Amino acid sequence: MASDQTFFHYAIITYFLITPPTYLSCRYTTAPYGKHHRKGWGPTIPPSLAWFLMESPTLWFTLILFPIGQHRSNPKSITLISPFLLHYLHRTIIYPLRLCRKPSHGYPVSVAVMAFVFNLFNSYLQARFVSEYANYDNDRWFWWRFGIGLGVFLIGMMINVKSDLKLVKLKETGGGYKIPKGGLFEYVSCANYFGEIVEWLGWTLMTGSWVGLGFLLYTCANLVPRACANHEWYLEKFGEDYPKGRKAIIPFLY
Repeated sequence: MASDQTFFHYAIITYFLITPPTYLSCRYTTAPYGKHHRKGWGPTIPPSLAWFLMESPTLWFTLILFPIGQHRSNPKSITLISPFLLHYLHRTIIYPLRLCRKPSHGYPVSVAVMAFVFNLFNSYLQARFVSEYANYDNDRWFWWRFGIGLGVFLIGMMINVKSDLKLVKLKETGGGYKIPKGGLFEYVSCANYFGEIVEWLGWTLMTGSWVGLGFLLYTCANLVPRACANHEWYLEKFGEDYPKGRKAIIPFLY
């Protein structure tokens, strides 16, 4: 137990240490999948398979770790881990099934492997915190914080899922990339990324933890630079036809 607790604390520190380099690497090197597909990153696999494989640890590793925690039967612990699993049930199973229906460039195995390793790391931190290291006995504000955070989380998930669905349907129509419209796409180029950031803001509020905050910051470090790259890509491809008032990821701001 002591060794695991030590490892857990060092893992949290590692989370905050890897976030700035992640931002810089994503800012100057856009991962080569989707509209940024390019050669030189090794073999590729179908995007649907890539998403399933690289996101899968968030389900199976979480379900392995959770039952060995001291809070495995605590109603607060079970309630808290549920939104996390809900998001990744969609991301691991439902989203890849939707991708099967649309033609797309291959997904680099190298990028999928990096995402797989990150998801192992993140699943360990989130699952171990919720099932082992969270202090539920003295947390008088748990249900208030959980309720507010869950509301934020569900709003973000709704934005994320609906925006992803819009993008998938646009691709299914054929004829190459088109300008996404409707919903928050009227305000930002990457409404799906904005929704995911809002989700993990809600998770941070629910957990009230450093591990939740670390996940939120890392998500921003990963998605904000890609949103900027996507925004620039849209502007270059569609020129004067692209709505000038749209921001990259945060409505009215950025």
